[in-house]
Amino acid sequence: MSEDRIERETLIAAPLDRVWTLVAQPGFWVADKASLPGTVAREGESMVVKHPEHGDFPICVEKVRPPTYLSYRWTSAFPGEELRENNSTLVEFTLTEEGEGTRLRVVESGFEALAGSEELRRRNLEDHTEGWPLELDALRTRAERPAA
Repeated sequence: MSEDRIERETLIAAPLDRVWTLVAQPGFWVADKASLPGTVAREGESMVVKHPEHGDFPICVEKVRPPTYLSYRWTSAFPGEELRENNSTLVEFTLTEEGEGTRLRVVESGFEALAGSEELRRRNLEDHTEGWPLELDALRTRAERPAA
């Protein structure tokens, strides 16, 4: 891992289409989960997702290539601020069928370009380095849950 990039992946015991529907919910990794059902990523669309503890996060859907690739830009270090190039990071999700499951890979980059102090950039990188495994575990749990 460089100082500008976080890479994580997980194998999910669920079909590609099931994982895609969850990853295609903009901001699933930070949003209040109750607000997500019915949201679908549309390229070029922007929205604000809400987290009860950490605030509001503007998110822009950068690219959508169903069912294997999605990218989002979000104001990870600057909750509530309007989305700009120097206050956001790029989050990319790549999905690959693997046997009867799905390998999900996430790459978040752009930490070095964030406005603000070196301390802010370092803390944001550390927070997200710790956070992605938790978010991927939570996504895997949702994806592997039997359909209602």
